Amino acid sequence: MSSAIAQLLDGKALSQHIQTSLIHQIQQLEPQKGRPPGLAVLMVGDNPASAAYVRNKERACTNVGITSFGKHFPTETTQAELEQTIQALNHDDRVDGILVQLPLPPHLNAVALLNQIHPDKDADGLHPVNMGRLLRGEPGLRSCTPAGVMWMLQEYGIDPKGKHAVVVGRSILVGKPQFLMLLEANATVTIAHSQTTDLAAITRTADILIPAVGRPGLITADMVKPGAAVIDVGMNRVTDSDGKSRLVGDVDFESVRAIAAYLTPVPGGVGPITVAMLLKNTVESYGKRL
Repeated sequence: MSSAIAQLLDGKALSQHIQTSLIHQIQQLEPQKGRPPGLAVLMVGDNPASAAYVRNKERACTNVGITSFGKHFPTETTQAELEQTIQALNHDDRVDGILVQLPLPPHLNAVALLNQIHPDKDADGLHPVNMGRLLRGEPGLRSCTPAGVMWMLQEYGIDPKGKHAVVVGRSILVGKPQFLMLLEANATVTIAHSQTTDLAAITRTADILIPAVGRPGLITADMVKPGAAVIDVGMNRVTDSDGKSRLVGDVDFESVRAIAAYLTPVPGGVGPITVAMLLKNTVESYGKRL
């Protein structure tokens, strides 16, 4: 067992660095374009977690000089109304990035809506064209959370090359694109999930462990290789015995902190860097549309 306590990877500080560099980029580009970059976040219904995320995104836009074209729809909004809105935003020259806040109410088809977004305005990097570009190693907009994880590894000098990386979770939002990005960075990658037999035996072999499942405390100290880098993508709201709610990750933070060499806190780890990547994607589209 390692006696040292894991170094915490500070997502807030990294996010600030990215935002500062975006402010400079926008200041250079805006005189040429005659307008600031624009991001449209579409939210349907009144999921409190989604509302908080959208507020964070809009606040971050204001901080760096991106105009928000956010639209908030009532829960009963139809698929057709949302598709029309997306088509209008695709043709709106003031908008460089479009994002549909997930999850959506059950009567809506999220995949069909995401597919309506023009690939060059796909701020979340989830359109099949952008997923295909990632698979082929071609340039394109990248999914924000896994791209943020890669940025974090790079900034802290954790090189995936030749390392064994284990991703727990296979969602299209995180698990699958994360697998591809790690492979692109020359890691040997294993992807584990809810059907994996003896998960602990696999996670214990990881030099870089990335849980992205949405199960509080899933990863305990006995599942972590001493000296590993653990990047906790889980975001779970739990209620304590005294009725107070708080955010926790998929990692049992206190026990794993004594084993790992690097660990992300929740909140303050992957969350802020995900928002920064969203802004970065928007500014990238803006720069390309000169």
